[in-house]
Amino acid sequence: MQFEEFEFFSSDAPAAPVAAPREAASPIVRLQYLVDNTPAIIYCTVPSGDFKMTFVSNNALNVLGYRPEEMVADPNFWFDHIHPDDAPSIFSSLALVFSEGQRAYEYRFRASDGTYLWMHDTLRLIRDEQGAPLEVIGSLTDITSRKTMEEALQAKGEEQQLLIGKLQEAHDQLLQSEKMASIGQLAAGIAHEINNPVGFVNSNMGSLQGYVTTLFGVIDQYEQSIATLKGNSEMAARVAQIRESADLAFLRDDVNDLVRESMDGLKRVRDIVQSLKDFSHVGETEWQIADLHHGLDTTLNIVSNEIKYKAAVEKHYGVLPPVKCLASQLNQVFMNLLVNASHAIKDRGTITIRTGCANDWVWVEVADTGGGIPPENLNRIFEPFFTTKPVGSGTGLGLSLSYGIVTKHGGKIEVASEVGKGTVFTIRLPVNPPGGQAGT
Repeated sequence: MQFEEFEFFSSDAPAAPVAAPREAASPIVRLQYLVDNTPAIIYCTVPSGDFKMTFVSNNALNVLGYRPEEMVADPNFWFDHIHPDDAPSIFSSLALVFSEGQRAYEYRFRASDGTYLWMHDTLRLIRDEQGAPLEVIGSLTDITSRKTMEEALQAKGEEQQLLIGKLQEAHDQLLQSEKMASIGQLAAGIAHEINNPVGFVNSNMGSLQGYVTTLFGVIDQYEQSIATLKGNSEMAARVAQIRESADLAFLRDDVNDLVRESMDGLKRVRDIVQSLKDFSHVGETEWQIADLHHGLDTTLNIVSNEIKYKAAVEKHYGVLPPVKCLASQLNQVFMNLLVNASHAIKDRGTITIRTGCANDWVWVEVADTGGGIPPENLNRIFEPFFTTKPVGSGTGLGLSLSYGIVTKHGGKIEVASEVGKGTVFTIRLPVNPPGGQAGT
């Protein structure tokens, strides 16, 4: 539009910026030149109703592809060309222009070719001498390039955050692996130190059991020999008195019980040490074929002291095929679920373990009769560092690491819980996980 008279526009108005005026040109021509060549589209609207445009600078053609006269001719032009997703927030706050005097918006505006350009729009209210609204002056600047850069930076930032999350997860997994390796080395050291004394004590107990059997056999033979002696009632009476005084019958039974219990205790020590070694799998980094029931039983041995005072454990094992897996890592998952189940039980309850197989998938279910998980926490329990335990009582990494381990195996872990009744975790694993190659 020509600048000479705002309320009118000339049909022969230049569509592009006018040429630079000569030095003798009038101020109006000079002003027209400046407005047409500014990077922003300068426009005016009525200060009410639909904000109908009354003036649009000629560079609208270069920026948006519209002639100023067509923008002024349509009373709804501005409203009709704002992106539908951006319009509500602008329309709802336009009234603030009259109280604040100035507003700025960033929104998408439809160009003549149908594409949307990001525009920065500054609106300023002009009042007359009496303070009544006279008109609104606006300045539209194309900020599409800036927005594109911001979106690219945001996408890059999100990508970096995702990468940081993966690095944190890998770091946590590494820490856990190092922890388990340390436990494994400790178990190996314990096994070495304990197995030697356990070995000779076990051997001695075996020998002692043989000696006791022999001694009682000799006593029996002595008694039989004395019983055959006739005419020596004094000797027989003396032997009977000694037997009664020593309570030989009780000693015979009790010694056998003591030896048997000691042998059982030694076997328990050996089983615990073997469970530690099986649980940690010292040096194991390869996929292998494993028996999940053996892993569950081994883990139960490790955490038995954590569970036995809180819950009875019921096992309902189905028929499971051997599974290709990282056995020590799955043992970590079993341990986390069992310990969490015991912590969820306040007084006394039940932990139930069920297993089964269907369509080349195996499943392991750990259920407890604890307090359950509130619905608002149920969707967050697998987040790293999320915990409902008191400060210092948990890191919030157990379930997060368990989720990562199960996912690495191509499986999934599901949870169902009801407050006041308990929680059920179900692990589903493929018998032959994708990428689970021995030696990798």
